[in-house]
Amino acid sequence: MKKFIEIQLGRVYESNLFDNAPSLKADLDDVDFENFIERIRNFAETKHKEIEQLHNRDDFRRDFIGDVSHELKTPLFTAQGYLITVLDEDLEDPALEKKYLGRANKSIERLTYIVKDLDMIAKLESGMKLEQSKFNIIATINDVFELLEIRASKKNITLAFNEVYDYPILVKADKEKIEQVIINLLTNSIKYGNVNGSTLINVSTHSAHQVVVNVIDNGVGIDSKNIPRLFERFYRVDKSRSRDQGGSGLGLAIVKHIIEAHEQEVLVKSTVGEGSTFSFTLNKAN
Repeated sequence: MKKFIEIQLGRVYESNLFDNAPSLKADLDDVDFENFIERIRNFAETKHKEIEQLHNRDDFRRDFIGDVSHELKTPLFTAQGYLITVLDEDLEDPALEKKYLGRANKSIERLTYIVKDLDMIAKLESGMKLEQSKFNIIATINDVFELLEIRASKKNITLAFNEVYDYPILVKADKEKIEQVIINLLTNSIKYGNVNGSTLINVSTHSAHQVVVNVIDNGVGIDSKNIPRLFERFYRVDKSRSRDQGGSGLGLAIVKHIIEAHEQEVLVKSTVGEGSTFSFTLNKAN
């Protein structure tokens, strides 16, 4: 009987079933059947998990393609509609024609944002190399303040540090990518901030080897049920309002990719009606 079972097991081992799991091939001269059954059970569970992961990836791919299609289609059709109106209609009002062309241009700008951000996410996911260097994070934040000053002034939102920094705070990271993180977070705070509001940034010691950058606003805030999905691509807390505000819907997903590429973490705390705090860590330069 033992010889018969060894022959049958030998046929199984000679197949390609266990090519990627050589540890399952027990010594047939001393068959421990209980151990063999346990190994087979573990093998089956592992394969089941792998199949589930493949299904999840397929679902994610399908949802992502659907989201991209929808996000590109909306501004494209909007721009096309206004341009067709201007071309086909005999508009005698120059102001109305200018208005339609302006709206078409706004939709095309949104298309540009989406394509540019999709390209960045693709590069980040394919393992884009980080050009890490030592730089002053305070100076970098000041540069972003100046860059977004005009946009913030349209809603009379103040961009500032919550304390005076008389000395540089040196970090080691990819300066260009971290600048993009700060731009995305501040742009979000302006987009969803209240008129006459403020966005303050605080940089402090997080640990012996890290600093933490906190972006604090007093805007509309985010419901706790939405926070776990904030960094998903194209996820919008208020879809209709978000699309009116423009942007690609990929800003926070890019933030997450960049910070995780630095092997750091990004966190968010928020209260509806009071505001939000987005935080990320960085390694100190020395």
